[in-house]
Amino acid sequence: MAVLSVLKMGTPSLSERSLEVTEFACAKLYDLIIDLKDVLKKEGGVGIAAPQIGVNLRVVIFGFESSVRYPNEKPVPFTVLVNPLITPLTEEKVEDWEGCLSVPGLRGKVPRYQKIRYTGFNEEGERIERTVDNFHARMVQHECDHLDGVLYPERMTNMRDFGFESVLWEKLYGTPYKG
Repeated sequence: MAVLSVLKMGTPSLSERSLEVTEFACAKLYDLIIDLKDVLKKEGGVGIAAPQIGVNLRVVIFGFESSVRYPNEKPVPFTVLVNPLITPLTEEKVEDWEGCLSVPGLRGKVPRYQKIRYTGFNEEGERIERTVDNFHARMVQHECDHLDGVLYPERMTNMRDFGFESVLWEKLYGTPYKG
């Protein structure tokens, strides 16, 4: 079976709010998670949301041990998060660079809450509640934005901090781009 493709910025469905999941521990949800994992692996990302593969449900997956896309970031435990809610735990926002599988080859500086609590459920319907900060918090906010039809360029405050990954790489990571 072929791995699904990631929808790209400009696809109308990426601008829609996703629907709540009402059934857990079922084939439909398990199959969606398998598809998300397959696409994430193929694309080498650190997270993906169901709308990015054309499924209008509030499901995200994220996590990594190490990442070529974010080589300086600490590992984040692999998580399936269904019907997430985010609560900022500080007013402080930090601007940092983000990329997105739906906005390939580009990076931009995005302000995000430094520390958050997120809640939701895993695929079995078991409650998840975590308090996180830094990149983990940024990743969750980014993926959950997809569920509300928001892509990271819409959150940017300065379009001068937006450009091609291949051009910005050395500035970001101090090593030559090996794309």
